[in-house]
Amino acid sequence: MKTLQVGDAAPMFTLPDQNGDAVSLKELLKSAQVLVYFYPKAMTPGCTVQAQKLRDARDELAAKGVTVVGISPDAPKRLAKFTERDELNFTLLSDEQHEVANAFGVWGPKKFMGREYDGIHRISFLIGKDGKVAHLFDKFKTKDHHEVVLAAL
Repeated sequence: MKTLQVGDAAPMFTLPDQNGDAVSLKELLKSAQVLVYFYPKAMTPGCTVQAQKLRDARDELAAKGVTVVGISPDAPKRLAKFTERDELNFTLLSDEQHEVANAFGVWGPKKFMGREYDGIHRISFLIGKDGKVAHLFDKFKTKDHHEVVLAAL
């Protein structure tokens, strides 16, 4: 697993959102920097807390010129449930084949309770309007992720 670093060009991608509509990073970057945050699974405890905190910080992030996009291997239908259940106010994208996660270098070996498996590592990237990684966030707790991002801005 080779994770993108600050200064690297972000892979331009198009993925289906929670409504099944195609969303492209290239289009999003026309209007704002984009916080691309990868999370393992919708509606699990850690992922829920992280999403709720980003939801609550949306106005502060937008005031700093940042659009939030969450990416997981969940199907759009599950993402729609997550969005509705937690009243999320940002886009969730479905990367079921983990092609985008691979391109960003966040898909790889993980350990949980002595078991090894491949999955998404909880890493976020601030992509500048120039399409390059402006900041990498890989050291945070789910409940503090939004604060770490705001502090870096």
